[in-house]
Amino acid sequence: MSAAMEQIQGHAPAAERPIIELIGISKRFEKRLDFIGKLAQKLGAPVREEIVHAVDNVNLSIRKGEVVGLVGESGCGKSTLGRVVAGIMPPSDGEVLWRGRNIGSLQGAEAREAKLRAQMIFQDPYASLNPRMKVQDIVGEAPLVHGMTTRGGFESYVDEQLRRAGLDPTLKKRYPHQFSGGQRQRIGIARALAVQPEFLVCDESVAALDVSIQAQILNLFMKLRADLDLTYLFISHDLGVVEHLSDRVVIMYLGRVVEQAPSEEIFARANHPYTVSLLSSVPRIEARKRAFATVKGEIPSPLNPPPGCHFHPRCPHAFDRCRVEVPALKEIAPGHLSACHLNG
Repeated sequence: MSAAMEQIQGHAPAAERPIIELIGISKRFEKRLDFIGKLAQKLGAPVREEIVHAVDNVNLSIRKGEVVGLVGESGCGKSTLGRVVAGIMPPSDGEVLWRGRNIGSLQGAEAREAKLRAQMIFQDPYASLNPRMKVQDIVGEAPLVHGMTTRGGFESYVDEQLRRAGLDPTLKKRYPHQFSGGQRQRIGIARALAVQPEFLVCDESVAALDVSIQAQILNLFMKLRADLDLTYLFISHDLGVVEHLSDRVVIMYLGRVVEQAPSEEIFARANHPYTVSLLSSVPRIEARKRAFATVKGEIPSPLNPPPGCHFHPRCPHAFDRCRVEVPALKEIAPGHLSACHLNG
């Protein structure tokens, strides 16, 4: 049995197991017909239940201490996959393994421990904080509930988390609306760190911030990685940020992983036509004379994804096989996986 298969089946030594493994993960959102809809359907109206295929059979492993960048256009399922990884949403199919154990099978203290160890930092620093709570309660509520601090040590514990996130602890009695966007994002980071996680899912965590503030937050993420030995799944549509931060890059298109490789490999030798199109749309100083190109066409609806390779309606290299057969994600170079029939 190969080492990869041993890892997938949970037989690898504990030291070698990825911290997070996704095996055949799919997530669907179903809109059921209400009474009026069912009545209209019986009368012959062309109405039916709608199913959004947000994530489709994703396999992914993330090693301890690694930063994995997850990239794709809006609507490709990045955020949904991040929420499944963080335990906020259950998958429709497949398994999420934490250090080789299926999170869905854990119970009691073990399940609670696994959920605390993976936290999420959200895109919108305005919507992700409760406007009725003071910062000290936003940051300190969960660690107090889970016994990581006591009432007597509450304030000093909150102060430590705020300092770690680059905030002045004297501001802890203020409300979220009294802070700037960058400060609110730091509050969100402090809240995530307060429960002592090992793994952070960062969902477009700098997308809503000014460029100068983005740089500060990104530097903070890297400092926290070094200081606390954190592992990241960094979700972004900004390829420049992903190239700067990530050890490995995963490209998603319409719910499926189409390519993954070490960061340097992806940016130097992209293989999948979708990845090539994404990279060609990134402006670079060294290629300023190159004509700017975007990915042609619109991303199809996840309500009715195209058969075969999801990218074939927009791919300049598509042929008959692409329209009927789903390409397998296979290794084309050491550590470089791609799902494209052109590799066959």
